Amino acid sequence: MSNPTPASPLRDWPADPAAGQVLRALPASRGQSEEALAPALGLPSEQLVRMSGGAFPPELPGTPVTAAETGRVPAGPPTAPPAAAGAVREAAPGIRTGAPEPWSEQLTRGRFAEQTVVVTGAASGIGRAVASRIVRESGRVVAVDVSADGLATLAAELGDGVVPVAADITAPESAHAVLAAAGGGVDGLANVAGVMDDDAAVHEVDDTLWARVMRVNVEGPMRLMRAVVPGMLAAGDGRIVNVVSEAALRGSAAGAAYTASKHALVGLTKSSAYQYAGTGVQVNAVAPGAVATGIQLPGAAPYGSVRTAKMRVAIPGLAMAEELAASITFLLSRDAVNINGAILPSDGGWSAA
Repeated sequence: MSNPTPASPLRDWPADPAAGQVLRALPASRGQSEEALAPALGLPSEQLVRMSGGAFPPELPGTPVTAAETGRVPAGPPTAPPAAAGAVREAAPGIRTGAPEPWSEQLTRGRFAEQTVVVTGAASGIGRAVASRIVRESGRVVAVDVSADGLATLAAELGDGVVPVAADITAPESAHAVLAAAGGGVDGLANVAGVMDDDAAVHEVDDTLWARVMRVNVEGPMRLMRAVVPGMLAAGDGRIVNVVSEAALRGSAAGAAYTASKHALVGLTKSSAYQYAGTGVQVNAVAPGAVATGIQLPGAAPYGSVRTAKMRVAIPGLAMAEELAASITFLLSRDAVNINGAILPSDGGWSAA
């Protein structure tokens, strides 16, 4: 196999030992696992840099090329010079030009004080970032995931604010386990857990994959909503946020199964928002674009993948999980007063194209 070039997709890098080490060093330098780059594996490194808004340094595309050619791995991941990161110069009074300042979390201490929030998919990716932010803003999180090990790591990091529940959200009994772990009222529910399809068009869809995508992406959220809503109605207060996707807003972002599942979750969100309007229960959704999380990039369905791949060039940026957590936790908080039935694109403007 030929050496990777700046135009090579990231998934080609691991085939070369030296270039593969460079790839694995990138998420490791940010305290993440290798799976964090899964959504970007189909992108060339040069495109990833353009999309990242400064999260990945301009030196990135050349580093694996040099490593592959020389067989030498640099001592650390490529980093941008300090002066280049967030460099802004004054062009005229009141006008600033240059690269924007890198975003960082601005925690609101006490925002979730005395509140219990259920977060699914909490062991990794967006779910983990949501759980972490809620705990650091004084909340208590019932963290739900199929990965017991991932939940143990989360609990060890965040302490008593996390109540781990290792469960499959598609199993009917999981909702009862979540309520038992909450030990009382549930103030918020973030349905984050989801699975991708293989980019297949409808004539390529496999029954097993279709059923799994629908169970995880639609039935699981429905079951948890059904479980927590009675308590919220009794309290006259509660917020539910369903994480949908860019695929809920268009037909060109994923395969038939994933797209249908996320459109269905939007319908569930809007129906519930209408049914419970005026009760104190608010139901909204966040639609992420491209995010650096462990959810797998679609595979290679012969027909569907060719078509959706052409549209991914329009992705304006690759977000970090913490950026999505900022959008989701806002809608979970009481600051989202008077917002109900909203589908909030958190996609860097992709849906505006």
